Amino acid sequence: MEVPRRSATEPSVPAVPCSCCTPAPADAVDSADDARRAVLTRRVRLLVAATITYNVVEAVVAIAAGTVASSAALVGFGLDSTIEVASATAVAWQFSARDPEARERVTLRIIAVSFFALAAYVTVEAVRTLLGAGEAEPSTVGIVLAALSLAIMPVLSTAQRRAGRELGSSTAVADSKQTLLCTYLSGVLLLGLVLNALFGWSWADPVVALVIAAVAVKEGRTAWRGEHCC
Repeated sequence: MEVPRRSATEPSVPAVPCSCCTPAPADAVDSADDARRAVLTRRVRLLVAATITYNVVEAVVAIAAGTVASSAALVGFGLDSTIEVASATAVAWQFSARDPEARERVTLRIIAVSFFALAAYVTVEAVRTLLGAGEAEPSTVGIVLAALSLAIMPVLSTAQRRAGRELGSSTAVADSKQTLLCTYLSGVLLLGLVLNALFGWSWADPVVALVIAAVAVKEGRTAWRGEHCC
């Protein structure tokens, strides 16, 4: 039996494109982007909360141990922790708004000013120590604290920096840089405390404090200019 041929005038049936070749509707793409932003925003909030919690403990221990040991570097490290708490709190305040970007400039300025305040205080204390106002004693508690921070801070900083960059948030990245700064300072502090404990080099303590101050000034200028996302 012959199969009837379709007439030239008979309308053709349009081909149905497969789902994999069909572009997603614009509203679906926007919905996916919004969902991803919501996930990243929650992640930043959790990381900020973890940073605040750890730095509160770190600040109390470092300032107390630094006061007992007359260590400008250890006290400066503790004050850096309090500034890290202020910075993280500022970021938390920003992301509590419906439009976090509207608060970004103010938050960056808060972070920058906190860096400058830290640098000023630590510089004064370090110079006083170098001029003979006091001599830092060895601190076992400080050594343990610096070692712990050296292990914990890079993890928090890396996670927040990745989320902040994907989210396009200068403040989240700036705060992650401040957390990373805490990592560097932990290493420098650990070196100074160990040198003082092993060899009695008390001059290493104020030298470490001046390094902390110099790095704080650099990061403060960067935050003030809003250059953390470049």
